[in-house]
Amino acid sequence: MNLKLASQLFSFRDLRNAALGGAVVLGGLALAGVTLYAHQTGNIRLAGIAAGASLVFVLIILVFVVPPLVRNAGREASQMNLPFEFTTGGAIMLVLILIVGFSAWNTGNNLLFIVLSFLIATMIVGFFAGSICLKKLDIKMRFPDTIFAEEPTQILVSITNRKRLFPAFSVVAEVRGKERERSIAADDLDAILPKWIARRLGQAPVIRRTLSHFVYIGRKETVEVKTAHIFPHRGKLTIRDFELSTKFPFGFFRHRRRLPAKAAELIVFPKIEAFGPELDQTPMNAGEHSVGRRGVGQDLLALRNYQPQDDLRRIDWKATARTMHLTVREYADEDEKRVTVIFDTRIAKDPGKELPVREKIAAEQGGKTVVSSEQFEAGASLAASVIAHFTAENASFQLVIDHDAGKLDTGRSHLYESLKRLALAEPNFNSTEPHTDLERILNETDDCYYFLVTSGGSIGLSSGIMQRLKKLTF
Repeated sequence: MNLKLASQLFSFRDLRNAALGGAVVLGGLALAGVTLYAHQTGNIRLAGIAAGASLVFVLIILVFVVPPLVRNAGREASQMNLPFEFTTGGAIMLVLILIVGFSAWNTGNNLLFIVLSFLIATMIVGFFAGSICLKKLDIKMRFPDTIFAEEPTQILVSITNRKRLFPAFSVVAEVRGKERERSIAADDLDAILPKWIARRLGQAPVIRRTLSHFVYIGRKETVEVKTAHIFPHRGKLTIRDFELSTKFPFGFFRHRRRLPAKAAELIVFPKIEAFGPELDQTPMNAGEHSVGRRGVGQDLLALRNYQPQDDLRRIDWKATARTMHLTVREYADEDEKRVTVIFDTRIAKDPGKELPVREKIAAEQGGKTVVSSEQFEAGASLAASVIAHFTAENASFQLVIDHDAGKLDTGRSHLYESLKRLALAEPNFNSTEPHTDLERILNETDDCYYFLVTSGGSIGLSSGIMQRLKKLTF
């Protein structure tokens, strides 16, 4: 067991609270036993003291022990397919019903019985009205073809109400899915806990993303809205199902209904940013090379006699003076730029910026997106910005991620395929393995201009190769 990681999962405060909670529970049980013993033996004074102390212990348990258990139970319940759950207002209403019911039974007051009947009827009406509201609802959702991190994404959501008599009110539509197969803290849990416990706690939680809030959906009607959603980080979101919920009419219950969704994966591309000062200094003819055909380039291809349709600015007067005939210059056409972008995924862990294990788990359980390294995310965004820039210049580019070399191509479809590879790339922590394949890749494509996107290492390349690279550090 890694004690350093274990200290991140179980802090001194957690152990202290567990010890105090256990002591309080055991003390309360012991006082209850003393109260029972004093009552059986007829010791009224001891029974009164023990009963008062027991009430104090019960109050401490209600204040310090029960709330954390309720929060954990709420998170577990959100992962289950429960048809409804009590809201805060519903819990208060239930307590009022118990208090009024006990008072009516104890006093026999008819007015209290009338109030109790009114409260129970309100709860029953609210329960069945909310349940009917979600029946026979169908949902559809359409995403754009491309999704970029930290940019508003327009999502089209439509809900159809197939009920013939009743409309639907205050319906919240959510999509549920997973961003990864295992929790981001799974490796740390494997080093701390036994395998069967680590396997249970290391499962990636189901996250929810709110799509839209539909105030009113008429009977036999379809309502379609367009909403903007921002995905904070690159990556993959595997959609599992949809969830419709409502607190109509009184807010005592939150009714839920889950609808199956077609298997779909949303790929969120890295954020595209403008070039920094380093990239602005890149020669604009980087990667260009001439081919043996006529064009509008800068390299001289041949001299020939003047023809009536030729541009007068291309006349070579020195050659004309030598040959006594008008002579024009022909230039070789320049082929499109060819660029190879090498993304080095090796990166060192920064203990000062890494979240403790318990904070990672808490953030995931709370529905937040947790990344392995913010520095690596910046590197993926930098590599995406480079290939997007050269795509806009109609250049051919190749993206190399460690040992995986993509094809050399141009166009938007090639850009999106490369961005997808960047979206799914994972950091390689503390690796010292040399990238021997890069030497072969670079030697095979000697007519390209090379960008090396790295966290600072030379990735084991020779000095000759490094001189042909433009190094971009993230």
